[in-house]
Amino acid sequence: MKRFFNHNHHTIRINSKLMVLVELLCITGLCLLLRGSMPGFPQLQYRNRCACDTCLTEEDPWLMQHLDQAVQPFLSANYSLPEDAFNWWKRLQLERRDYSTYRTTVERLFQMFPPSPDLIESRSDRCRTCAVVGNSGNLRGSHYGPLIDFHDVVIRINKGHTKGYEADVGTKTTHRIMYPESAMDLDNSTHLVLFAFKIQDLEWLIKAFSTGFSGRSYAPIKSTIKANKDLVMVTNPAFMRYVHEIWLEKKGGYPSTGFMAVILALQICDEVHVFGYGADDDGNWSHYFEELENKKFKTGLHPGSHEYDIILQLAKQKTLSFYGGY
Repeated sequence: MKRFFNHNHHTIRINSKLMVLVELLCITGLCLLLRGSMPGFPQLQYRNRCACDTCLTEEDPWLMQHLDQAVQPFLSANYSLPEDAFNWWKRLQLERRDYSTYRTTVERLFQMFPPSPDLIESRSDRCRTCAVVGNSGNLRGSHYGPLIDFHDVVIRINKGHTKGYEADVGTKTTHRIMYPESAMDLDNSTHLVLFAFKIQDLEWLIKAFSTGFSGRSYAPIKSTIKANKDLVMVTNPAFMRYVHEIWLEKKGGYPSTGFMAVILALQICDEVHVFGYGADDDGNWSHYFEELENKKFKTGLHPGSHEYDIILQLAKQKTLSFYGGY
C-alpha cells in the first residue's frame, strides 16, 4: 500500500509539472499572439518604418538635427505659406509683388493641378529607393546607367539628357526637377517638379498648360510644355528656406536645385543614392552632356563646394550612398 501511495504521489507530481508547463506554453503563445495582433503592443515600436536594411528615420543625431520632417517639401491646396517665409523667398530673384498676389496665384494653381503631391508613403513592408542624378561631367564613362535605372524613384535635374548617354546615366526618369528657364517636355509618366523662385514661375506653370506663356526672363522660356498635369508638384518656398538656413547655414545666396534635390530625396525616400555631383577632373562644374566653353565656370550664387562637402559628409556617415564617377 505504501509503495502504491508513493508511486501515485510521484505520478501526481509529474502531472502537476506537466500542467504548469502547459500553462506556461499557453501564456507564452497568448503573448506572442497579442504582440502580433494588438496595434498598441510595445513590440511594435521596434519595427522598422521601411523594409530597407537601414531606414533614414533611424536614429542619427547629426541627421536628426538637420532633417525636419515637419517641413512640407511641396505646396498643397490646404497649406498656407507663412508670410515670413514668403518675404525670404521673394528676395531670391527680386520679386516685387506682395503676399496677397502670391496667395491668389497659388489658389489658381490648384484649380488646375492636383491639390496634394503624388508621394509614395513610408511603409514597413516597402523600401523606397531613390536615385538623384545630377549633371556633373564626372558621369562621363561611369557606366552607372543600369544601377540608376534599378531604383524605384529616379530624380533628374533641369535638362539632364538621357538620349545618347544611356550607359552612363540610364533611361528611367520618374521625377524631373525644373524651373521655367530650364523647362523641357516630359513623357506621360514623369512627375514635373517645379522649383519656383518667383511668382512668375507659378504663373508660367499655369499658362504653359493652358493659354501659353508670353512673359520674359533672364533666359528664354518655353511658352508651352508637354507633361502630365496630374503629376505636377511644386516645391514649398519654406522648404527652400529650410535648406538654406539649416543645411547650408545661410551660405551663398540660396541653394542650387541640385542640392535641394538631394535634401528633398532625404525627405521622401527611405534609401538615397546620389550620382553626378561635383566638379570635373579640372575643377570645372561642367555638364556631362555639353562641352564647356568657359573653363572657369563655377556655381554662381550657389555655394557649390560647400554643398558638395555636405553630400560627402552624408556619404561618410552612410546616410546616403554617393557615386563619384571614374
